[in-house]
Amino acid sequence: MTANVTHSASDTDRATDIADIEAYMERLGLAAREAATAMRRIDTAAKDAALNAMALHLEASRAEVLDANARDLEAGRRHGLDAALLDRLALDDARLDAMIEGLGQVAALPDPVGEVDGLRSRPSGIQVGQMRVPLGVIGIIYESRPNVTLEAASLCLKSGNACILRGGSEARESNAALAECIARGLEEAGLPRAAVQVVATTDREAVGRLIGMPEYVDVIIPRGGKSLIERISREASVPVIKHLDGVCHVYIDATADADKALAIAVNAKTQRYGTCNTMETLLVDAAVADALLPRLAAAYAEHGVELRGCERTCRTLSQALPASEADWAAEYLAPVLAIRVVDGVESALAHIERYSSRHTDAIVTEHYGLARRFMAEVDSSSVIVNASTRFADGFEYGLGAEIGISTDRLHVRGPVGLEGLTTRKYVVFGDGQIRG
Repeated sequence: MTANVTHSASDTDRATDIADIEAYMERLGLAAREAATAMRRIDTAAKDAALNAMALHLEASRAEVLDANARDLEAGRRHGLDAALLDRLALDDARLDAMIEGLGQVAALPDPVGEVDGLRSRPSGIQVGQMRVPLGVIGIIYESRPNVTLEAASLCLKSGNACILRGGSEARESNAALAECIARGLEEAGLPRAAVQVVATTDREAVGRLIGMPEYVDVIIPRGGKSLIERISREASVPVIKHLDGVCHVYIDATADADKALAIAVNAKTQRYGTCNTMETLLVDAAVADALLPRLAAAYAEHGVELRGCERTCRTLSQALPASEADWAAEYLAPVLAIRVVDGVESALAHIERYSSRHTDAIVTEHYGLARRFMAEVDSSSVIVNASTRFADGFEYGLGAEIGISTDRLHVRGPVGLEGLTTRKYVVFGDGQIRG
């Protein structure tokens, strides 16, 4: 028996739309692959010329970009975007100035492509080394912030890659205006326009196709909320560079300098709340908790930070609310802090092993051996001694810029800068040797 199946006009239209999007993404992918091949022949001077030309075109198109952004903001308000999202979406002259300056900074960075290192002679007489080369085609999926369009384009270009950029629907007009500046800069420097392509459609099917084209795309980098990154990680058939959470810890050891510990713990939480390297849980050695917790609480009160603590914390700080099990694994991205009093480094290491998201964890201590042990045993992409977790950043690490943070182990870990957008291949130099 055959079931009767009917298709509405809307079903047919949707199927046609999906077929059109698949064909469109196929064209982008093919063009990107061809551009990536061409980019292997492009020297540093040409890449830098393109970046500087993009900066000039962005300056010349300032009014158009701000007008496009104003339309995005107006649409965002109509659709009920919250204040935080609107702030990330908004462009103004200062942010455009920063974007223009950023292009210049990337142009000034050393070009990693073509570097050969580790060259060594073998008994056969050959010399073996490794050359740094581009990854190929990079797909970047991000939300809200149109400045990511320029950051991603500049880093991928300088590292010799082609890229396909898919921004959020809320920034559609802004990204289109920035894409035009990028295309003009590429064309002016004689580089293929397809070296940087901004996906024009905001249909979710485009994302599904982008993360499922291993024949065209070599790696995907998602930048956005946890739900976006989880979806990409779950559905992609292309390798993904990612981090899901920033549950970062600071552990104050019994030997810590109190003033140093206070400054670090306050900065790690309050310098910015909405970043992935902001401290979310503070661990304090029981030996110094009674003396240090009241000072910390007073400092956090000045910043309006809500404290949630373990039983021992709550006994010391009346203003602290009891922490639940969920608090120890929470990425608040807000003025909320979980505090646990621990019995020494063993307890601190056990807590971090259980709850850390492997992003960034720090220790404050004056004991060198303990610092070395913490660095060796904490399994995070950044481990910091006697400094704020807020330093876990590509710019602060001297990478010039970053395209994101990776908590993966392959092929890059931590802030992803130019070198993180490359890989290595073996190169061999000989003089007629043959293998016997």
